[in-house]
Amino acid sequence: MSLQSLAFWIASPGRGELRTETLPAVAPGEVRIRALYSGISRGTESLVFGGHVPPGEYERMRAPFQAGQFPAPVKYGYASVGQVEEGPAAELLGQIVFCLHPHQQRYVVPAMAVHPVPADVPASRAILAANLETALNGVWDSGVGPGDRVCVIGAGSVGCLAAWLLARIPGCDVELVDLSPQRREIAARLGVRFAHPDSVQDGADVVLHASGTSEGLALAMRVAAFEATVVELSWYGDRAVTVPLGQAFHSQRLTLKSSQVGSVADSRRARWSHSRRLQLALSLLVAPELDALINSESRFEDLPWVMGELSRSAGDVIMHRVNYEV
Repeated sequence: MSLQSLAFWIASPGRGELRTETLPAVAPGEVRIRALYSGISRGTESLVFGGHVPPGEYERMRAPFQAGQFPAPVKYGYASVGQVEEGPAAELLGQIVFCLHPHQQRYVVPAMAVHPVPADVPASRAILAANLETALNGVWDSGVGPGDRVCVIGAGSVGCLAAWLLARIPGCDVELVDLSPQRREIAARLGVRFAHPDSVQDGADVVLHASGTSEGLALAMRVAAFEATVVELSWYGDRAVTVPLGQAFHSQRLTLKSSQVGSVADSRRARWSHSRRLQLALSLLVAPELDALINSESRFEDLPWVMGELSRSAGDVIMHRVNYEV
């Protein structure tokens, strides 16, 4: 008898629904996963939900197990944690694994597409792996070294995770900047200083921008020191962005550099695969303070409504966790 599973689909821009899918039989080299949790990376997923992927980026923005096409209908997502319940690989049976898969109760994927979650990392925290991988790549792209003064603008999940990583480099002075005063407590738990944009310090050796706004990018250019690097971690979809290149950009000899998780940072590319980078991210999630970033949760059955609410106004949500067990 064929198994069926509910999956979240963006039926049209701004409207989600749950659809029933019939799962294929598990073939040699494949596993069937029962989802426990998935995470909503609300920056990218809100843009996808609203239909804001530019046509020229349709192929590059595809998630590994995406179904359908942009703008809709499309099944999209990339932070699923579940348990292997069937497959030929005996060593994986019963294992808790991470997979770059959309929001779905059960799914069948190649065994090589799943990554075992370390025993000391709770499944409920492992949903941060994809965003931590993005932050890790951004830190590599930044070239930050011991003793640097670093400013991270935007305390969403990627910005917070980048700040947390940077604070563990010896001698680094890290300032996390955000408009929301609620982020101050989060910054303290992550071991970094917090600043409102009105009180941020100038003269940063490196700036990582992750606010997803033109205002945040302008601030990044302003606080950067002479010949500093500004690393752009935000993705804007089809929105136009204003960059203040007519102010101190040239006289300060600044470098504006993009960072995107689809390619391993060039400083590591010769030796690091995507799989190795993701396994590192999973191992780093042993840190209990990172639970502070998962500050919203809902049932999977409520996801069509929840995604709409997060897309319209996320409030102080950093990472939203979808729970398949309640």
